Amino acid sequence: MIQIYHNSRCGKSRNCLLELQHSKKDFEIINYLINPPSFDELSSIIEKLNINPIDLVRKKEQIWIDQYKDQKMSDQEIITAMITHPILIERPIVIKDNKAIIARDLEKLEGFI
Repeated sequence: MIQIYHNSRCGKSRNCLLELQHSKKDFEIINYLINPPSFDELSSIIEKLNINPIDLVRKKEQIWIDQYKDQKMSDQEIITAMITHPILIERPIVIKDNKAIIARDLEKLEGFI
């Protein structure tokens, strides 16, 4: 089953969701702002994305700028910051099997699903 970590206030996330709806494939919507992933879940997503935790952070968010920018942080501390403040998680994330992408580019999504 395909999963989308979705933020309905984000235009890129809404466009991704529309593309998934048009694909006619079964998928699950996860509103990660209301139901943030656990530490283990987010660690697994990062592994599926094949990126470092810092690469999933929305660094222009005010929370990041005010509380974390310019701090030396371990991967575990970065993941904890994203769990504490899920708005920091880049979106949309689409997961299929053991792989995931940050689906800001719809062409990337089409090739993935």
